[in-house]
Amino acid sequence: MGNFSVCIIAKNEEKCIERCLKSISDFDCEIVVVDTGSTDNTIEIVKKYTSKIFHFDWINDFSAARNYSIAQASNDWILVLDCDEWVKDAEPAKFLPMFSPHPDYLGILKRINLLPVGSYTDDVPRFFNRKYYRYERTIHEQLVPLTPHPLEGFNLPLTILHSGYNEGKGVSTEKHMRNLTLLEKELEKDPDNPYFYFQIGQEHFNQFDYQTALPYYEKVLTYDLSPQLEYYRLSVQSYGECLIQLKDTERALQVLQWEKDFGDISDFHYLMGRIYVLANQPLNAMPEFIKAISLKNPRTTGTDSHLSWYYLAAINEDFGNIPAAISFYENCGDFQPAKAKIATLSATMNSQPQ
Repeated sequence: MGNFSVCIIAKNEEKCIERCLKSISDFDCEIVVVDTGSTDNTIEIVKKYTSKIFHFDWINDFSAARNYSIAQASNDWILVLDCDEWVKDAEPAKFLPMFSPHPDYLGILKRINLLPVGSYTDDVPRFFNRKYYRYERTIHEQLVPLTPHPLEGFNLPLTILHSGYNEGKGVSTEKHMRNLTLLEKELEKDPDNPYFYFQIGQEHFNQFDYQTALPYYEKVLTYDLSPQLEYYRLSVQSYGECLIQLKDTERALQVLQWEKDFGDISDFHYLMGRIYVLANQPLNAMPEFIKAISLKNPRTTGTDSHLSWYYLAAINEDFGNIPAAISFYENCGDFQPAKAKIATLSATMNSQPQ
């Protein structure tokens, strides 16, 4: 059954679970699937890939389901995946040799979150020895150590794709309401935890309800947080995005105060460039987009390339500098809005008398 186990929890995942299971089918591993009440074809699909199928009565607690799945594994080394995730690149033969000398370390994989437009990349701890870790929190569950040893880890040679953020508005209303209910209960138990404010904000943000999301991000940003916390950076980004969508120029311009923490990231300068565009300050916007391009470290696809080039082109177009605009649009590559602009501007220039 291999030297590590992949543990998955599922409910009514017939649309995506086979993609997940097929992507790990050539791993030298055991596959454990815990079903929490599927009424579709999920279990029949799972049977094609593993006989290790278990049932868990859903109790509104993701950690409880995760920990149950881990307990059913035959191996101590565990890799956790979700049904809407699948492997892009991996070297599973290297997993255990890397971690065997450090059994209390975490393996951190790279996850590419597919969005309606582009993608967002983050790093997630998912490989571990169950003798040293368990999951806690009813939702957005997190690994916590069973010993006083501080959290340490290695980057796992594993990249996965995630489609959960690519569902679109209205598709996951039931899931959205379930998540909000669980998050609000967590916040009642721990009202001074900024992470829960962030996650509630994300729930509303992902439903495009920027007005409701905004105060939750504002609350997060009242805390003195480390720039190393990814949810802190995402709170700044989402806060700025809400203000752009709500056309709240005055408050949006104040996002610049977080440059001290995130000014070394392309996404932040792309955000500030768009805020300056909103404020009708193109001469301030242009340097921000140039910084975004020069840093070359995007968290979101395109902030260091076609997205910033597109804004630079549009600003030059507004200034009437059409040759420069076309050149910048060409730097956008296959970005379709840019290609359409090139065609339109080129046609306009060719139609003008010489």
